[in-house]
Amino acid sequence: MATPEDFITAQKAQVETLFGLTAKAFESVEKIIELNVTASKAALAESADHAKAVLSAKDAQELLALQASLFQPLAEKATAYSRHLYDIANATGSDFGKAYEEHAAEAQRKFLALVDNASRNAPAGSETAVAVLKSAVAAGNTAYDSLQKAVKQATEVAEANYNAVASTAATAANKAAATATRKR
Repeated sequence: MATPEDFITAQKAQVETLFGLTAKAFESVEKIIELNVTASKAALAESADHAKAVLSAKDAQELLALQASLFQPLAEKATAYSRHLYDIANATGSDFGKAYEEHAAEAQRKFLALVDNASRNAPAGSETAVAVLKSAVAAGNTAYDSLQKAVKQATEVAEANYNAVASTAATAANKAAATATRKR
């Protein structure tokens, strides 16, 4: 039977988990802010350099070459930024998922212990109800495992699609830059 001490211990563990996850969320926000500040500073510096180069262009052909030379690095930087942002989000999601799994496993263990304890103390004739309850718990666990596998597969597919799109975008930017350079 659960005691008040068990309840207090469980509540303390939940509060610790909450604060741990909150800290992880803030770490992710800090990383995103740092990424955005770094990207903004770099973009500002590059824009200033590009503006100076455009203003010092001697003719239209040089101006077109400058514009063309901007596309490839811009696409590469956008891809790198997106990748970094994805990595931050993925790491945070993974941390949250691990915490959830740990607590779900602990809750499941405690629930099964409660069911076992209740079945030992159950009145005669309640064996069928206990068996149905245990069967429902087993079915729930199977469904949860299937869901976890499906989410993992979907995540892998999404990452593969992201990588394919990023690669295609980089290739297209390279082709555009090469085409613009040839037209000079």
